[in-house]
Amino acid sequence: MSQSDVSILAAGAAQICMATTASRMGGRVRVGLEGSLFISHGRPAESNAQQVKQIRCIIEDLGNVVATPDEAREILALKGQDKVNF
Repeated sequence: MSQSDVSILAAGAAQICMATTASRMGGRVRVGLEGSLFISHGRPAESNAQQVKQIRCIIEDLGNVVATPDEAREILALKGQDKVNF
């Protein structure tokens, strides 16, 4: 990552809205149950995957490209599950 990377954190109802805003500004985003337990107002999310699918659809509908898992690991300099001992 470069020195110009920006991190935006939003919890609760603001999670998807702020992730969308960050994406439109050229930032990288992540969502998950640790940030919000809901998929929409008053409706609990079933899983992290449901939230990821929601933000992915929004980002792609707005014309942006979503990184593949391998691309995300490379961007973040992560080893990947196949290279750890647990």
